[in-house]
Amino acid sequence: MNRTRARPTGALLLLLAVCVIAANMRATITGIGPLLDQIGNDLGLGSAALGVLAAVPLIAWAVVSPLAHQASRRFGHQRVVLWSLLLLMLGTVWRSAAGPGINLWAGTVLIGISLAIVNVLMPAVIKGGFGARVPAVTAVYTALLGGIGAIASGVVVPISRIEVSGDELGWRPALLVTGILLPIAIVLWAWTMRGRRDAVPAAPAQRRRTGIWADPLAWQVAGYMGVQAASFYMLVTWLAPISVSLGRSAVVAGVDVMFFQVAGIVGSLLVPVVLRGRMRRWVPALLPSLAILGTLGLIFAPGAVLAWACLSGLSAGASLGMSLTLMAERARGHATAVALSGMAQSVGYVIAAFGPIAFGALHTLSGDWTEPLLLLLAVLLAQAVIGALVGRERLVLERG
Repeated sequence: MNRTRARPTGALLLLLAVCVIAANMRATITGIGPLLDQIGNDLGLGSAALGVLAAVPLIAWAVVSPLAHQASRRFGHQRVVLWSLLLLMLGTVWRSAAGPGINLWAGTVLIGISLAIVNVLMPAVIKGGFGARVPAVTAVYTALLGGIGAIASGVVVPISRIEVSGDELGWRPALLVTGILLPIAIVLWAWTMRGRRDAVPAAPAQRRRTGIWADPLAWQVAGYMGVQAASFYMLVTWLAPISVSLGRSAVVAGVDVMFFQVAGIVGSLLVPVVLRGRMRRWVPALLPSLAILGTLGLIFAPGAVLAWACLSGLSAGASLGMSLTLMAERARGHATAVALSGMAQSVGYVIAAFGPIAFGALHTLSGDWTEPLLLLLAVLLAQAVIGALVGRERLVLERG
């Protein structure tokens, strides 16, 4: 009886912890884009190398995501999330440490590994903790993820230009600030663990997990995850350099990236609203349409870059929320949701990692932004096609 009475309080505490964790899931990554010029000038890196730097977390996510399910089975998802948050804090500090450029790369790798694990486990945490409220909680999670990421993009350049004893702080302290909420997330998550038995899936789920890689629907979820992530990371990495090339200042360019992500908050909150009625089946296919319009605008009318960024942001936020919702709703139980999330994010981030790298390489080869933006357009069209397939109401590992 006491357990039943305590459930609402426990659910509220879990929701608060999920929200604060969400606030830490993008800021360490989105703060990079507006500082690319400073980092490149300081360390002597060109556009191609900077594109690789932006892709390092995505590559880490692709490699590590399949291991998250195995780790959660062995140690329990609560412990694994806690360890990952501690690793994220270590990586954030290491990345900003003074010294050789290897600190930047090593810290970024640790950030990628930790985020990969939390990325995989959070959809399953939400499914296990909130039941029928999965779309709503996922929308809040995605909105906070994008909102704090947006703030990080907007403040890193002004922070880097704060003068102390006549010298600007530079990019290292600015990136360190992106992890300012991590200690709160760690404390809150540790608090939720008190008196709770850690969820470890039963042995039969292991046999089902191996089949996830042979399930066509799982591959569609993975493909949708990949193309939407590729388009997001292309823009969050390169929108600021595009804005600067149009004559906007570095600070204003950072604000452009911030508004791109702020619009994403609105988009993510709209997902549970539009996932109703007869149109529900077509929502995944229709979401990239605004980003397609925004990309065409960047090609043919780049002067209105802020308007196109906002349109693309609406699409990007909604697409991420849709991807996370699919990982939860296309699985029947918690164990299957973890397996699907790990598989989809592993495959998805393999696809996504090529986005900022290819975008930067095309810019280096062509000397302008048209060719990279055409690549972005092709990725968005692929999202629409995959969305038409994945929108059908089915479950992975089940037939009929």
